[in-house]
Amino acid sequence: MDKGKLIVLEGIDGAGTTTQAGKLAEALRARKIVVATTCEPSDGPVGKLIRGYLKGEHKLDAQLRGPGLALLFAADRLDHLAREVNPWLERGKVVISDRYLLSSLAYQSLDCELKWVMEINREAPPPDLTILLDLPAETALKRVSERALWPELFEKADLQKRVRENYLKLARELFSDQKILVLDSTQPIKTLGQRILKEVLAYLG
Repeated sequence: MDKGKLIVLEGIDGAGTTTQAGKLAEALRARKIVVATTCEPSDGPVGKLIRGYLKGEHKLDAQLRGPGLALLFAADRLDHLAREVNPWLERGKVVISDRYLLSSLAYQSLDCELKWVMEINREAPPPDLTILLDLPAETALKRVSERALWPELFEKADLQKRVRENYLKLARELFSDQKILVLDSTQPIKTLGQRILKEVLAYLG
């Protein structure tokens, strides 16, 4: 059995990664492609701790906030790979993840040195294909505000602008040797979904 492929959707909060990951999975399944869907933070024990922190349910000491959160994300990623992603890939599934390694590098490097964030994530292999959904921070935050949910830690305009810059810089410079597609996420959901599907089907052959 051929090993599966890990396809990741990335982008700032409000970019539409969750929506498009779901639509992509649905479209691939309609074409009889075996798909597994997942996300980060994961549903594992460390992932649940991270989600609680981002929603204000848990607290970290101010001195630990940056590196502490980065380490939690790295630990969750390794658990996520061992518990879900790698077994699915070994069974030949196409795994679609709503966020993965690039998120840590874009977000955690706001408070920590990028080289250190890369080092603590060195055991996490790069995805086979990354689709970066790009849009202005103001547009993304307008979408987030319509969710009527408790605002998460990173859902602030100044932070999102910096994260967007990090994403684009990483895609353009640091990971130029990897398969990363940057798509305009301001276009209609259906149009964007069709473009993503086209790119993924072309990649899968």
